[in-house]
Amino acid sequence: MSGSNNRLWWIAGALFVLLAAAAAYKAMPLLNPELQAVAPLDSKCDLRAGPCTSALPGGGSVTFAIRTEGIPLVKPLDLEVRLAGMDASSVEVDFVGIGMNMGYNRPRLEAQGDGVYSGTGMLPVCVRAAMEWEARVLVKSERGLLAAPFRFITVKDGAVLPGSNE
Repeated sequence: MSGSNNRLWWIAGALFVLLAAAAAYKAMPLLNPELQAVAPLDSKCDLRAGPCTSALPGGGSVTFAIRTEGIPLVKPLDLEVRLAGMDASSVEVDFVGIGMNMGYNRPRLEAQGDGVYSGTGMLPVCVRAAMEWEARVLVKSERGLLAAPFRFITVKDGAVLPGSNE
């Protein structure tokens, strides 16, 4: 009887591994979508000072703004994307921690008309006093999935923004 119990546990374990592998395979396009074009990163962009615009290869541009002052952690952020020279079926903003995996965080924005999309997102708390982020604006268009990256830094309450004179 002990041999058949072991065999059943082995079969159950193998089935679990197969199901987990199938789920991971199905989730990969969601977590890592195939991009048709990526705009160059503008190192002079400062989302704390206002919106930034990025030109996409093949035409069109993406303007991204975080309207919430100071870009706080764990508080709702008002997000806005303006598209020029292209139409989109959907727009999402994928927040990625630079140098630290902060999990899946990709709010979908709602179309407001005339190429404007808006919505709300939230950044998770981080153990670092200052954290660098990349907001990848993902635009689903007739050309496929296009991305425009924008970098910014968040600071914990009471901490000083790196490079500031405070």
